[in-house]
Amino acid sequence: MFNLLKLDIRRLVRTKSFYIILGATAALIVLMAGMISAVTDSEKLDALKNTGMVVTNGSSEEFQEELWGMTRLDFTHKCIANGFLLLLTGIGVTLFVHSDFSSGYIKNICFAHPRRWEYVLSKLLLTGVYSGILTAMGVLLSLVSALLFGIRLEASPIAEILQYTFWLWLPNWAFGLLGLALVLLTRSATLGIILAVVSGSGLTAVFLQNLCQRFGWHNLAQYLLSMVAGYQCIPMPNGDQIVMILCCSLGWAAVYAAGSLFAMEKRDI
Repeated sequence: MFNLLKLDIRRLVRTKSFYIILGATAALIVLMAGMISAVTDSEKLDALKNTGMVVTNGSSEEFQEELWGMTRLDFTHKCIANGFLLLLTGIGVTLFVHSDFSSGYIKNICFAHPRRWEYVLSKLLLTGVYSGILTAMGVLLSLVSALLFGIRLEASPIAEILQYTFWLWLPNWAFGLLGLALVLLTRSATLGIILAVVSGSGLTAVFLQNLCQRFGWHNLAQYLLSMVAGYQCIPMPNGDQIVMILCCSLGWAAVYAAGSLFAMEKRDI
């Protein structure tokens, strides 16, 4: 299994889609930090308005007040906990696993390693590596972008930043397994990409939340990974939030892992 993981990691660093996902992550974070810098500077904000851009919900002074007293960790959370890391992780894992089928790689691997559960477990670990790289990169770029654009923020201890990164990584890992399960079930990247976009952006959570409110049900949307990443991973989670993160991340990971194992054992390759 670990030999398969090493082989997958070597393939990953040579895959174009991996660097496209990294580039998209970097571009979104830098763009977001640049926009925050622009709307909190009166001269930049006026320049944007002169180009025809419509800026609503306040002036530069009001935006500055929102940033007043904000720590680097708070800023990081606002930048990357909005679902796009989930979205990019899901798409990235989907494309990488689908390439196993489109290239014929999986046939060679399963011929050499007939026990298909080893293949699935190696992909589970690879998803953890993939999501970990994206999460760490997102946190680091958010911190660097704030300095790059001169956004004044209060310092945050390194220990808190590392802890936040870990708790944000768990739901990202679990969400990446959704793409793995769908590819192994359908042998197609289309459904995985669609669900990554819909669920990662929070549309599924909003729909389920409205449905629960409409019929007076318990708020089931809070257990979705997009909600866990956005609202439970507030920079320093308390005990209840930690339990929620662990239960939801491990629970969904178990569901997707079981689905992946079932799909590989019950279907020809």
